[in-house]
Amino acid sequence: MAIFKAYDIRGVFPDELDAAVAYRVGRATARFLGNGPIVVGRDARTSSPELFGAIVRGVADEGVDVIDLGLVATPMLYFAVDRLSGAGGIMITASHNPGRYNGFKVCRENAIPVGEASGLKEIESIANALADGEAVASPRGRLEEVDVAEGYVDHVLAVGSGRPHLRVAIDAGNGMAAAGLVPLLARLDLEVEALYIEPDCTFPNHEADPLKVENLRDVVAAVKRTGAAFGVAFDGDADRAVFVDDRGEPISSDLITGLLARDQLRKHGGGRVLYDLRSSRATAEEIEAAGGEAEMSRVGHSFVKARMREVGAIFAGELSGHFYFRFSPTLVADDGIAAFVALLDVLATENRPLSELVAPLRRYSASGEINRRVDAIAPVLAAIEAEHAGAPEISHLDGLYVRYDDWWFNLRPSNTEPVLRLNLEANTPERMAAERDALLDRIGGEIP
Repeated sequence: MAIFKAYDIRGVFPDELDAAVAYRVGRATARFLGNGPIVVGRDARTSSPELFGAIVRGVADEGVDVIDLGLVATPMLYFAVDRLSGAGGIMITASHNPGRYNGFKVCRENAIPVGEASGLKEIESIANALADGEAVASPRGRLEEVDVAEGYVDHVLAVGSGRPHLRVAIDAGNGMAAAGLVPLLARLDLEVEALYIEPDCTFPNHEADPLKVENLRDVVAAVKRTGAAFGVAFDGDADRAVFVDDRGEPISSDLITGLLARDQLRKHGGGRVLYDLRSSRATAEEIEAAGGEAEMSRVGHSFVKARMREVGAIFAGELSGHFYFRFSPTLVADDGIAAFVALLDVLATENRPLSELVAPLRRYSASGEINRRVDAIAPVLAAIEAEHAGAPEISHLDGLYVRYDDWWFNLRPSNTEPVLRLNLEANTPERMAAERDALLDRIGGEIP
């Protein structure tokens, strides 16, 4: 099925994904996991109740029990799978996609992600092989409702100890952040300018995708209007967060990774921190200056979490606004709301404006991610690599990564389309622009 992606299942409802598909996914996931209970949560899309009912029927027809969390953010599902000893979980959400989309994020025990390389292909095969009218288990699985909101608040508050009195601006984007934020804010000493806090996954105000600068305009305006210490915008299911400083300037998430890493290293007494290979050199330098061990990671939450578990990393961050915490010996998860709490802790510890904390990290010039549609990706990558054969560092961790003393670039193919993604950074704006333009000329292609 085309709805099975690299990290999740996603499509337009009901054209690509409907109750019949959801039922098959429920049965297939139950067979893949092998036992239960399976924890199920959902976002506020108009299609979510119908898909939830079908998922539950599918899981129960395999004789597996279901724990129903109701309306939650994705990080709340991760917490619940770990805390309630679930065999796995299914989050019904299409994250930042428009309201006509929906989908499923699947995880195993301890919220270990199930992606294309870690089980999603098997679930797809099982779902495709299911016969119509296939016999159901006897007895069928049971359904239990559990409210995890207060437990989740305790969980994220453990990320940081600081409880400053601040004014903050929060743009929930009408997504699911409110499910965790509302009970959290009741326990914090904050003055909050709340924007679009009510879940409404028709997204009437703007897309719930904070990576697009146009979706930050309202939180930027709120910071400037209220004199807030910072602003935060969440994506649709709240596993990502993007921050704005006290001057209303959006902060690149790799720089936030550096700031949060410093505080997490203090809390854990050192350790390893992962950063994705698109990140500024300043990120690794900040980690190392704080006494941590910085390690470059490939892009994608399933890869980051697997590597964190493998090497015992305490924290990680991606340019996309995913921030990963080692909540416990068993749970490693990305959580935008926890990142919000962690930044509060940074400000409580540093007692300086966020803009002042970020300024030293803005010491290099970055291109941002630039996409080009290219018909034949492999020959282009091979030719560019050959032209940079003399570079001090070349890596194939994720696409092609080339590093010189005063600049670097990464060219990474898309998982789903014939697109190359370029990220580049240099010591000066002039060098960045020159190398960027030269590479774009070499890549050719079209703007997608």
